[in-house]
Amino acid sequence: MKTCTAFPLLLITFNVSIERNSWDFSGLLKVAASEEGFCSSPYSVVNSDTDSNTLYWKVTNPTLSPPYLREKSRSGLPPFDVERFIFVVQGAVTVTNASGASDKLIVDSYAYLPPSFQHSVNCDASATLVVFERRYASLENYVAEPIISSTEKQPLLETPGEVFQLRKLLPTSLAYDFNIHIMDFQPGEFLNVKEFHYNQHGLLLLEGQGIYRLGDNWYPIQAGDVIWMAPFVPQWYAALGKTRSRYLLYKDVNRNPV
Repeated sequence: MKTCTAFPLLLITFNVSIERNSWDFSGLLKVAASEEGFCSSPYSVVNSDTDSNTLYWKVTNPTLSPPYLREKSRSGLPPFDVERFIFVVQGAVTVTNASGASDKLIVDSYAYLPPSFQHSVNCDASATLVVFERRYASLENYVAEPIISSTEKQPLLETPGEVFQLRKLLPTSLAYDFNIHIMDFQPGEFLNVKEFHYNQHGLLLLEGQGIYRLGDNWYPIQAGDVIWMAPFVPQWYAALGKTRSRYLLYKDVNRNPV
């Protein structure tokens, strides 16, 4: 079997199946495994032989692909109290639960898997995934349920005073302690205000290019770049170039930040 590519807030590469006992990582990115089973990488670079006509192809075909990233690592699955979100950027994977029921995820589709939810993820050809993991902050009388869906199934939401298009991939109910937003900007569109939030954010630019302000610094970014934003850091974005900008944004919600 071939390999899948994934990243928890960043990009890592793992072997075809995520089993209950371990992940077997291989290929193109150097990753670090903690004692608790979390994986991380300081890089936002991957290599792939995907067709340049596929959606989000820039994410899997970046400008740079250093050969020294072709290393291996191994990590166990997250602890029982860690939740997982999977978003398919390239290829397809199958998510199977403990009872044997399975769902195929293709590009632009996703799965939310609550803590302690037994499952496996498999692919028959190489695939690139976004993987977010975090320790679940439970609330009494609220239970998060597994979700399988896709971006196109989520409605466009109102954004008063703004021009970008917004979709939220997870419910906004108190059972969920984070959300994933898909935000679209046409060339020349920008955030109308400089924002800062109590939330921390993790951002992956899926399409296009632009300029991102963090604090007093300005960063040109392009598809495949990853940004982490600490709480209360001023932020602003403008889309440049000739094509749509789309980014995937993680934010923690519904919990007291203190």
